[in-house]
Amino acid sequence: MFTSVSTRAASAYRRVAVETDVQASDRHHLISLLFDGLLQSLSKAQIALERGELSTKGEQIGKALRILDEGLLAGVDEARGGELAVNLRMLYTYCAHRLTLANLNNDSKLLAEVVALIEPVSASWQQIREEALAGA
Repeated sequence: MFTSVSTRAASAYRRVAVETDVQASDRHHLISLLFDGLLQSLSKAQIALERGELSTKGEQIGKALRILDEGLLAGVDEARGGELAVNLRMLYTYCAHRLTLANLNNDSKLLAEVVALIEPVSASWQQIREEALAGA
């Protein structure tokens, strides 16, 4: 059976976080995959909600929550990242809370709110990745 890209990316990110010999550009790529998977799941959840496919909506929000929790949030290192890491932890926690409410209340506005919060972070991460690759 195939696993989703987001599941593989989250698993890969956890492995990378433990291994100190992995190059920074590889970590950037894996985190980019997590953001891609998160935004893709949110888009699919929004479409499913609009179509009244509540089971699919729930599955996609569940995937998004796992990416936030097991991937992005688990990778935040407050000891090394300082205030930025603290802010990311708070953002990811807030987004997880909003997604839970969106799922419980079938609220497309809450899904859109999370997308609006995550997209700029994803874009910034992509820019950091490109700069890291250019400097390599």
